[in-house]
Amino acid sequence: MTGRNQTVISEFLLLGLPIESEQQNLFYALFLAMYLTTILGNLLIIVLIRLDSHLHTPMYLFLSNLSFSDLCFSSVTMPKLLQNMQSQEPSISYAGCLTQIYFFLFFGDLESFLLVAMAYDRYVAICFPLHYTTIMSPKLCLSLVVMSWVLTTFHALLHTLLTARLCFCADNVIPHFFCDMSALLKLSCSDTRINELVIFFIGGLILVIPFLLIILSYARIVFSILKFPSGGGICKAFSTCGSHLSVVSLFYGAVIGLYLCPSANNSLDKEIAMAVMYTVVTPMLNPFTYSLRNRDMKGALERVFCKNKILFFL
Repeated sequence: MTGRNQTVISEFLLLGLPIESEQQNLFYALFLAMYLTTILGNLLIIVLIRLDSHLHTPMYLFLSNLSFSDLCFSSVTMPKLLQNMQSQEPSISYAGCLTQIYFFLFFGDLESFLLVAMAYDRYVAICFPLHYTTIMSPKLCLSLVVMSWVLTTFHALLHTLLTARLCFCADNVIPHFFCDMSALLKLSCSDTRINELVIFFIGGLILVIPFLLIILSYARIVFSILKFPSGGGICKAFSTCGSHLSVVSLFYGAVIGLYLCPSANNSLDKEIAMAVMYTVVTPMLNPFTYSLRNRDMKGALERVFCKNKILFFL
């Protein structure tokens, strides 16, 4: 079956974004700027956490992994999108398509699990501040990170292998800017019921359960704060939780709406716009939402900058 796939279909054509040809250069510059912002923002966070010992805490362990995940997640689709926007033949090989599917799922799932770990960390820090260091021990934090990487590896591999068994006989045009699984299933001339069931049940567990756990964690945080109200604490907590939940809702809302609750009324343009939200916009916003607005990160930036400035003059 796989051999047949590769002999009949050796590459796919990606139609890309539904934009007019005269707007191509404008959108190219926009997406290039967004991609560079994503790369630089997340790299800055990783470097600061690595260099500043004050940031060697559980929260920033999760943040550094989230930044790495965002950086890679965006890099799975954006370079190919930018290349195809300047190409006369926007194509991707069969092997490249499967590779893109694997890493797209891997880093997307990894972000989902890391967001849960971060929400739990905030819940413990706010609701059980006196027991924080005991609960969030280095062993537990490392276990959460390792478990996230292991689970995402198997989930991404499962979907990739199920996609590799499909036959693609004639049509090789993907009306998307990357190798989206749902678009590939529509092109396949094989029986895709197993793939669809796995996407619905396993994918649902991977997406819905983390989302509910995040909402539960922040709900407990809000209830805990309201029990012992203090003006500044409430404003700070709601500001932090609100910004975090806005990005979480943007990511999960787009993914769940696109893959688990598809609507017959959804046009192709709407589906692509939703995909852009969680593949391009969310990885770019996360550094500002979770880290660069953080006072500890600003302090680390000042310390690293001043240290390098002193070394330069010496």
